[in-house]
Amino acid sequence: MAGTIGQARAGAGAEWWRGCAIYQIYPRSFQDSGEDGVGDLPGVTARLPYVASLGVDAIWLSPFFMSPMADMGYDVSDYCAVDPLFGTLADFDALVAEAHRLGMKVIIDQVLSHCSDQHVWFRESRSSRDNPKADWYVWADPKPDGNPPNNWLSVFGGPAWEWDSTRRQYYLHNFLASQPDLNFHNPEVRAALLDTVRFWLDRGVDGFRLDTVNYYFHDAALRPNPPKAPGGGGDVPDTNPYGYQQHVHDKNQPENLGFLREFRALLDQYDDRAAVGEVGDGNGALTIVAAYTGGGDKLHMCYTFDLLAPAFSAAHVAQCISEFESSVVDGWVCWAFSNHDVQRHATRWAGEGRTPDAVARFSIGLIACLRGSICLYQGEELGLPEADIAFEDLRDPYGIRFWPAFKGRDGCRTPMVWDGAAPHGGFSQARPWLPVPPAHLERAVDVQQADAGSILARYREVLSFRKAKPALVGGAIEIVGQTDQVLAFLREADGERLLCVFNFSADPVAWTLPAALGPVEALAFPGSRAALDGDTLTLQGLDGFCGRVA
Repeated sequence: MAGTIGQARAGAGAEWWRGCAIYQIYPRSFQDSGEDGVGDLPGVTARLPYVASLGVDAIWLSPFFMSPMADMGYDVSDYCAVDPLFGTLADFDALVAEAHRLGMKVIIDQVLSHCSDQHVWFRESRSSRDNPKADWYVWADPKPDGNPPNNWLSVFGGPAWEWDSTRRQYYLHNFLASQPDLNFHNPEVRAALLDTVRFWLDRGVDGFRLDTVNYYFHDAALRPNPPKAPGGGGDVPDTNPYGYQQHVHDKNQPENLGFLREFRALLDQYDDRAAVGEVGDGNGALTIVAAYTGGGDKLHMCYTFDLLAPAFSAAHVAQCISEFESSVVDGWVCWAFSNHDVQRHATRWAGEGRTPDAVARFSIGLIACLRGSICLYQGEELGLPEADIAFEDLRDPYGIRFWPAFKGRDGCRTPMVWDGAAPHGGFSQARPWLPVPPAHLERAVDVQQADAGSILARYREVLSFRKAKPALVGGAIEIVGQTDQVLAFLREADGERLLCVFNFSADPVAWTLPAALGPVEALAFPGSRAALDGDTLTLQGLDGFCGRVA
């Protein structure tokens, strides 16, 4: 077993998570070792030296649990088993051991808000209204006219209620109908879920990424959601009617805080463990982050979709920083620009003179300088653009449901490209579960490894630069300037003050340093083309600067 209760590993620190760099691995698209076209755990293990070479501190593994794969593993049918598609428990233990040998922590996805309708718990629950697990899911009688009990909607389209003919009741599902929501108001459910978390802690897992962490509890009275005012924004595409409601009763419930304390109490029984929560909410997400991470007795950190959105401007990033700093007093945030649920940012932020390559080079510098932990998604270090997947190749139920206005998430989930000349980019000898775009092959790892000026090289250089600067890893932040094009802020820790300045436009810009700063010494910030002349800083298009303030 890779780790045991109470056993601290060499080099571990109680706050390793604060300011860490995490690399997200989507296992089914990382490396196939079984020649079936699907990535697996042995494939991940074989590629861990590459991940370690980037200079990250931890990996996050998307779900690899037993599952019918209706939602690519986010529909768990056994929380304590590895799906044969990905390997075995022994394969997982070997992965953990290798990651630890290379000095990286292991974070796994915990999908607690819902499970698969094939889970034994749900099979028992739906069998009758009086079985021992009858109240383990959210069941409700129909209205007198047979309609669902309220107007709650599923993120994946349609009502959030599915009729069950055996119980003659509806059950709640915030996502697919095959993903019933667990009833967190039932203490037996919470205890059973924490037992599954304990199982992985005992195998040496260092942390957990909690999927849809603000969806755990629902309003016990099942009150309907009010409509959202036009133009109110949201966390789903505007093609989805889910965004037409204010989701005040189907998620973000105050009872969630109690469960997060229970979760933290379990983690605190083990050495140096941590949890990061995914807060999916279009409005007020940072207020939720403050509640979920404050006080030192709940989650260690959360991430939101603020920087996973289409908005790309100095003003938007400044607003995110300001809102976080004003609302999250003693909590912590984890920033990300891409993940398995959103369009890759090299594509999302391109345009108006910004090329995908320029965006990729710029964005790693920016995220490395923000206050918080950072999460990088596999392939972004290669500057991979979003893949255009034909409808007949789609696997994502979300995209299939809302095609063609919304093409889903498969475009960011295509296989990793390792060898530009090998079949399927070296991912697999078999036809992959999603096609490898030809345009990705020229960006393969082997191609970029040989190029000192590649995007991959830039990622390594920036992460190394960040790790050597305590002010960037865990220091305070203060915005000292903002224009339409430029964002400038200070990072400070242990007597070190760093000025970070970024030009979000594709055109050169001159920015005058505030006189109050005093002398600034330019540092060798990787990729910077900026020139400092007295109090005038000239940045090229999509350029960054980092300097030491005397």
